[in-house]
Amino acid sequence: MKHNGASFLWICLLGGATASLAQSAPAPSRPHIVLIMADDMGYSDLGCYGGEIRTPNLDRLAEKGLRFTQFYNCAVCVTTRASLLYGVYPDQAGVAMIKAPSCVRLKDNWEYGTYPDDAGMPPRDSIQPARHCVSIAEVLRSAGYRTLMAGKWHGAHLPVERGFDRYYGLLSGCCNFFNPGLRRPGEGEPGRKRPNEARPWGIDDQVIRPYTPENPDFYATNALTDQALKYLDEYARDDRPFFLYLAYTAPHFPIHALPEDIARYRGRYLAGWDELRRQRYERLQRLGLIDARWPFPPRHPQVPPWQEVEDQDAWDLAMAVYAAMIDRLDQNIGRVMDKLRELGCADNTLVLFLSDNGACAEAVHATPDVPPGPMESYRTVDAPWANVSNTPFRSFKMFVHEGGIATPLIAYWPGRIQDPGAVRTEIGHVIDIMPTLCELAGVPYPREFQGETIQPMEGRSLLPTLQGRPRVGHDHLFWEHRGHRAVRAGRWKLVGCSATPWELYDMEADRTELKDMAAEMPDKVRDLADRYAQWAARCKPSSSQTGP
Repeated sequence: MKHNGASFLWICLLGGATASLAQSAPAPSRPHIVLIMADDMGYSDLGCYGGEIRTPNLDRLAEKGLRFTQFYNCAVCVTTRASLLYGVYPDQAGVAMIKAPSCVRLKDNWEYGTYPDDAGMPPRDSIQPARHCVSIAEVLRSAGYRTLMAGKWHGAHLPVERGFDRYYGLLSGCCNFFNPGLRRPGEGEPGRKRPNEARPWGIDDQVIRPYTPENPDFYATNALTDQALKYLDEYARDDRPFFLYLAYTAPHFPIHALPEDIARYRGRYLAGWDELRRQRYERLQRLGLIDARWPFPPRHPQVPPWQEVEDQDAWDLAMAVYAAMIDRLDQNIGRVMDKLRELGCADNTLVLFLSDNGACAEAVHATPDVPPGPMESYRTVDAPWANVSNTPFRSFKMFVHEGGIATPLIAYWPGRIQDPGAVRTEIGHVIDIMPTLCELAGVPYPREFQGETIQPMEGRSLLPTLQGRPRVGHDHLFWEHRGHRAVRAGRWKLVGCSATPWELYDMEADRTELKDMAAEMPDKVRDLADRYAQWAARCKPSSSQTGP
């Protein structure tokens, strides 16, 4: 790995208070941190969140930890990762999604649109480091943490340029799970979204494009875990705490899975999406994760009734592959937990698990003659099954109804979490991860970094919630993505699009967003709309700022 000599400078520039605190804090008193993110996974896909997919390892973490029912992301991959890593709203981190088409409506719901990959992310060689924000890795490294990452980055700079000591993974977007690069001898052509597409991968400070693994048994979910385990073997035995960010690409399309995992689910989905949604809805109620008062929403208007579908076996296969990807994801999380136990650090490790957005309804079938599953295919799971994954909520990834922004959050911290197995209903957001980890590490968030003034965090620490203490929550939370916008203020949520009127929902009585109360409560609509306008004016980046 090549170093640019900036690491020592970064630590010094954080200021004497931060440095002295980092030096004085004894390593054993600070927990290790493992932050795990799934990609495009719906709210109810896990067993512990009402799903039928086998996820025993995550279910075990939930049983001995906490499940959050009202935790939010930012509706899409790149924006969520920016907010999570920098503790601010996406635009404040320089991720302005400016290449949006006009949002439209269809059949009383949001139409699903398409847009260029990585829109809003300028070419890497046109970016200069923006020091108006600071990453979790930069802050934790200043406090003496070893900072490690494996997985999807989706930022303008390399992770090692933003505070990570080590990195391995996909730098942007999505790719073939079996072979992200060129065709290997004796194999078929890897399925791609577009001809000759090759997404960049990174290893520490190297950018590799195309990335063609030599191992014929390569599968991205396994490979990311393999690298994470190597990092733990190398660094977890020293006297420094570690921060491991494990950002999986599963179950994002293309839907690829190992044959033995697919076989476990083949035929299970012939019951159809209508029946599967109903079963998930009932399990969510039994688990205490949703309120029985919330109406069960009808299937999305673009989804036909299951009994009218002709090729039910093909639809069963698609969802079986998607389920197999989550099953394999869970298996690999089990491998990480086994390694932590083997190294003797499991009892002093906080594990957080969440998804970057709701399930994706996008239809991409670049290989229509190759069924989903193998390396040669490039297919998506599509809106009907994404509608199931987001049960009980409406809409999908990219949109700011609950189906796009609600995520499961599991927190596991042996001996430190109060009421293990409990369900937490308070409202949280990915911007809360930064202050939580700062408080855990005992390091103040810097006001200056590399000679630049750093904007304040927007989040509120979750540590009181983890420890069973009262927490000061958010008065308001805000979203904007490609014209879709929302405000959450306690029980009220204002949601809409720049091209359509605002809608208002009572989230205590109707979190499935079926009864629009905007006409009945115009004063509440005006108040929240004004709050949104004030937030948008405050968070709009200046023309001189660039992405992180």
